[in-house]
Amino acid sequence: MTKLSKMMLTALLIMVLFFLNQVTLEKVTRENEREKAHERTQAGRATEREGETGSLLSRDPNAGLHPRIPGSQSELKANTQPTESSMCFKEDHLEENGFQQEIAWRKAQLYPDWRKEEFQAVNVTLDEDTAHPSLLLSENRRQVTWQESHQDLSSSTQRFDSLPCVLGQQHISSGRSFWEVKVKDAPSWDLGICLNNVTRKGMVTLSPQHGFWAIRFYNREYWALTSPETCLTVREIPHCVGIFLDYEDGDVSFYNMTDGSHIFSFTKNTFSGALRPLLRLWSSAPGTLTICPMGEENGGAINITEQEK
Repeated sequence: MTKLSKMMLTALLIMVLFFLNQVTLEKVTRENEREKAHERTQAGRATEREGETGSLLSRDPNAGLHPRIPGSQSELKANTQPTESSMCFKEDHLEENGFQQEIAWRKAQLYPDWRKEEFQAVNVTLDEDTAHPSLLLSENRRQVTWQESHQDLSSSTQRFDSLPCVLGQQHISSGRSFWEVKVKDAPSWDLGICLNNVTRKGMVTLSPQHGFWAIRFYNREYWALTSPETCLTVREIPHCVGIFLDYEDGDVSFYNMTDGSHIFSFTKNTFSGALRPLLRLWSSAPGTLTICPMGEENGGAINITEQEK
């Protein structure tokens, strides 16, 4: 091989190697560019997902437990299954609603206008056979007045002979009943209910233990005749008092019908036998008590007679 041929072959080899080197370099460059582009795309998508997730987290109180990435299984699980946090939230919410409803119910029970819708008005009339001899009843049996001189009345086992009391003719042994008594013309009084078979002769104690559930106004003070007695506070002096009896629930409640406020309640009693309205006047402060007529404005009053006991 001549010297010229060797030089030409060497030049050809150099050209081939240069070409191959260029091809390899371009290929590596393209691969690097594709990898960088892929990385940029992935980074952009990640940023986009973070923005969406952050937005969802700011709106979802449970996102701390279940990050909501659109289209992911986490989102499907979070949407189809209640989380412990969401369950607690719902339970707390329901419990709070129940508590608020209970408060509203209890507040509603403090107002007589609401209770009238649940109780039946009763036209109470007084039983002259039970009246103390110093108590004068009106002709319609709805008013009782204290008088100094005793009336010459027939002897009766039903009559009070020591305390100036009188009972209503009504015998109540079921249901929800209410009536109202005008008290503004009596400087002292007792009002309430009692069992039909209470003691009426000799020493009589007005207390639930002896079959009486009543309140008292005496010497400008209000008392619940519990044992011992409970001193009461009223917002406004009542001119009329409402007595609400829920026989089955064992509840006797008193309301100031002048301002609509609650006075006192005897609760959780177990009644056995008929109950009767009770009124009492005091000899030291003579006056008059009047039973208010119950008409259509109270949903239609009923008349309970002794035969219904």
